[in-house]
Amino acid sequence: MLKGFKDFISRGNVIELAVAVVIGTAFTAIVTAFTNGIVKPFINALGGTQVAQGFGFHVLSGKESTFVDLGTAINAVINFVLIAAIVYFLFIMPMNKLRERRRRGEEPGPAEPTDIELLKEIRDLLKQQQPVRTNDRQDVTETTQR
Repeated sequence: MLKGFKDFISRGNVIELAVAVVIGTAFTAIVTAFTNGIVKPFINALGGTQVAQGFGFHVLSGKESTFVDLGTAINAVINFVLIAAIVYFLFIMPMNKLRERRRRGEEPGPAEPTDIELLKEIRDLLKQQQPVRTNDRQDVTETTQR
């Protein structure tokens, strides 16, 4: 049981996945700080003079707990779009180009013969290996082959 776990952990793709999660988490923190510190104040400024509440509205006027904060929702969408764009342009696009270059360098090999072609080749080789026989034996052999 422990050997199976060790094999699972030592696979390259598991380690790469763990590194990707750690980097993704750190990157998410950077993008979140950017949008909270720079983008969200501009979104909140659209909300009017009450910047402390942000961009949104009250479902029931006078109750702070009923405030719907649209700025936070817009901020989350911006976070997602920024992270998706950066992951695509920094990781996915270069990997796709690398795969494309590798594929271009490879030429397809010769086509594999079909089963019937292989059987015909075997039959022809067996015919060539048979010793020359007298007429009596050849007539019987030819009749049998038909």
